[in-house]
Amino acid sequence: MSILLGTPSMPPRAPKDVGHLRGDRSFQKAAHVDLYNATQRRNLHKATHTIRAKRANVISEIDDWEDLREAGSGIKRDVMARMPELLEQFEAAVTARGGHVHWARDAKEAGEIVTELVKETGETNVVKIKSMATMEIGLNDQLRDAGISARETDLAELIVQLGHDRPSHILVPAIHRNRAEIRDIFIKEMPHTDDSLSTEPAELAEASRLFLRKQFMEAKVAISGANFGVAETGTVAIVESEGNGRMCLTLPETLISVMGIEKLLPTYEDFEVFLQLLPRSSTGERMNPYTSLWSGVTEGDGPKNFHIVLVDNGRTAALSNEIGREALKCIRCSACLNVCPVYERAGGHAYGSTYPGPIGAILTPQLTGIDSAHDPNASLPYASSLCGACFEVCPVRIDIPSALLELRHQKIESHKPKIEGVIMGAMGLTFGNQMIWSNVTKMVALGRVLGGFNGKITHLPSFLAGWTDIRDTAVPPKKSFRKWFNSDEAKDLLAKSRAEGIPHTTPKTESQEEAQ
Repeated sequence: MSILLGTPSMPPRAPKDVGHLRGDRSFQKAAHVDLYNATQRRNLHKATHTIRAKRANVISEIDDWEDLREAGSGIKRDVMARMPELLEQFEAAVTARGGHVHWARDAKEAGEIVTELVKETGETNVVKIKSMATMEIGLNDQLRDAGISARETDLAELIVQLGHDRPSHILVPAIHRNRAEIRDIFIKEMPHTDDSLSTEPAELAEASRLFLRKQFMEAKVAISGANFGVAETGTVAIVESEGNGRMCLTLPETLISVMGIEKLLPTYEDFEVFLQLLPRSSTGERMNPYTSLWSGVTEGDGPKNFHIVLVDNGRTAALSNEIGREALKCIRCSACLNVCPVYERAGGHAYGSTYPGPIGAILTPQLTGIDSAHDPNASLPYASSLCGACFEVCPVRIDIPSALLELRHQKIESHKPKIEGVIMGAMGLTFGNQMIWSNVTKMVALGRVLGGFNGKITHLPSFLAGWTDIRDTAVPPKKSFRKWFNSDEAKDLLAKSRAEGIPHTTPKTESQEEAQ
């Protein structure tokens, strides 16, 4: 474990193999394509607005919701502060109950461990529960390369898998698909389906149920993620809505769970807080239909062999700074995605990472690091309007807008653009010196020669054209405010306001400022 967490003399670094945490193009380029997908935008709008309305209703029923948020945030901060101690406690508790704990530095190592464990059973087919951790490390791809077929059993993940697609949402991976698209995928990819299949949700669900039933009954190995792991007892928890998880957790002989090291809770009592926060924030339910808890193995009940793979994959590197520690508090509820205007329009694929939306914009760069100014993940901190809605709904109070601003600052400090760097430096000098600022404002009126139609500058010269091509830029006024304030018109208005008893403060003149 010390290898994972690093030492003071050798601080942890971002992993070399990050799995599915880095896309192949910037957010801006990817979003530009997805913005024109009208079907996806309609699907996202309907789904996110429905979920956010349900969430608002169930949260309004609780008088101490803000206290619960504070408690959840405090517990997760405690976990980040005591990570080495809690991990050792968790390992000891799991081992004492007959489980086996494995440690993985990065995505590649985690995949190799799981692959080897499956091979030891002699099986070539496994069933899987929806898991962000296994998606993060690209486990399905690694298993396929080793000749092992992994079948997703969550309905939305199954749709994505059969459609040879990628998830676009933390909670609802196929949120970008509508019923007609799902029907077409099922008819094409599922045996025993034909054109008689309708788009009714009940029929689609029944088709998937029949398709998966045989695989549940035959599977000897199951792979899961974990919502929480309790250091005190070695308990692992999965919360879900369909029951497929319960089938995977109880029927196979071998269960392999993949868990990010930040998913710990210190004590069993902490479930009281998080089993109120998570369902309400994610699906808008008072309680999720299925909550499964297990500790090691029990003779005659459930799997005979239990393995848990604890994955670092950049998490200890994230722990080394305040933003990373805050991002690792995330419990994957997806509430921030459902209120984000940028996510609603751009969709999850534009982020390139397994983790889309506002939380992905701060978590992904922390896990992977930013290699260069051209790293696709360097664009993620800019994938936000900074409206603050994500912070308002986060059940563990992650201040995502503040983190985004700080990441933007760090990116510019580390990889300052040449032209923009010179311009911003000059602007900083101008804003910081009253005399220079006053002289510059006197020259602003020269910008009127660039004026176009309707009082707007339609095209700035050279590289500055990138600004006016996508923004409305107003033509500068004929005179500065201070010059106008010394005019007869301003003096008349000031005298009128005095007569009406309106209080006012006379601004300093340019000469007074220059004298200072």
